[in-house]
Amino acid sequence: MEFASDNGSGVAPEIMAALFEASNGHASGYGNDEITKRVVERLRQVFEAPMAAVYLVGTGTAANALACATLTDPWGAIFCHRHAHIEADECGAPEFFSGGAKLVLIDGDHGKIDRDAARATISATGQMGVHGVQRGMLSLSNTTEAGTIYTADEVAQLASIAKDFDLPVHMDGARFANALLTSGASPADLTWRAGVDCLSFGGTKNGCMGVEAVIFFDPAKAQEFEFRRKRGGHLFSKHRYLAAQMEAYLADDLWLTLAAKANARAAQLSAGIAALEMCHLTHPTQANEVFAHLPRGTHRALHEAGAHYYLWPFDAPLDGDDTELLGARFVCSWSTTETEIQAFLSAAQPR
Repeated sequence: MEFASDNGSGVAPEIMAALFEASNGHASGYGNDEITKRVVERLRQVFEAPMAAVYLVGTGTAANALACATLTDPWGAIFCHRHAHIEADECGAPEFFSGGAKLVLIDGDHGKIDRDAARATISATGQMGVHGVQRGMLSLSNTTEAGTIYTADEVAQLASIAKDFDLPVHMDGARFANALLTSGASPADLTWRAGVDCLSFGGTKNGCMGVEAVIFFDPAKAQEFEFRRKRGGHLFSKHRYLAAQMEAYLADDLWLTLAAKANARAAQLSAGIAALEMCHLTHPTQANEVFAHLPRGTHRALHEAGAHYYLWPFDAPLDGDDTELLGARFVCSWSTTETEIQAFLSAAQPR
C-alpha cells in the first residue's frame, strides 16, 4: 500500500518502451535530435500555442527554478502561496538560480492564494526603493500543495492582479494533468488564455522516468532560458531520452489517461476515509492527493499493515493517545490499484 508519493511509482510501459526505442542507433545531442523537434511541435499543438518556446529538463526543481530565474531580476520578489512547492521543497533553488530573488509568501485557504491578499501583498512590495525587493513575478501551483486545483477563472483572476502590476505569471504544473482533468478546461484555457506566461509542465509524477517541459507562451525570454539551462547544468547531452519520454507521454493522450487513473483512485480513497469513524478530510480532494486527519491508533494500525505515507507534519509521533487526530497526506499514482485502496480502508477500520 504505497501512498507516500507519486514520485515512487514506476514508469508507464509505453514510456519505457519509447526509451528502449530511442536507444537504437545514434542521434544528435543537446536537443538537436528529431524526437525533440517532434515534441516541441506536439506541445505547441496541445496548448494551441504555435509560437511557444519549449524546453525539456530532467526535474521539477530545475523547471521551476530556471523558469523563475528567467522571469525575475535578482532583486525581485517571487510571489507564491505560503506552502508552495518552490517555498517548502526546493532547498532555495529559485533564489539560488535567480541570483537572490526573494520568495514573498501569500496566504489562502486550501493551498490557493487569496485574491485580496495577493493584491495587498503585491501592492505593498517595493515601496522602500533600493532598500527592499521589487515586484518580480507571480507563481501559482496547479495542482496545489494541498491537493486542490485552480479553475481557469481563478487563474485568470489572479493573473489579472499580477498584470495590473506588469508582472509575469508562472505556473508550477508538476501535477498539471491532474488539475486539468478536474478543471474541465482545455490546456490553453488553463494557462496562457488565463494569463499564464510560463508553465512547468510535469511528467515525472505522472508515469515518466524523469522529464518536465518548460513552456514560454511568449518566446521573448527563450534565449535567456537556454543560457540559464546550460549554465545551470540542466541541458542533457543525450537529450533524446528526455524527448522520448515526453513524446510517448503525449501520444494518444497517455498523460491524461494516467492522470485520470490517479485521480479516480484518490477519489475512492478520499470517500473511504471520510466515511471512517473519527476521520475527516483536511482539504477537498480535487486531484490525486488526499489530506486527512485520522486517530493516532488508526495510523499505527495502517503502518503495521504495511501502508506507506507521510504524516503531515512529518514529525508527528506515532506514540501517544490513540484518539488524538494526526494529519496525513496520501498520494495516488497512475499505478495505484483498487486492491490497494480496499486493503488500506480495511486496515483502517476500527478494531
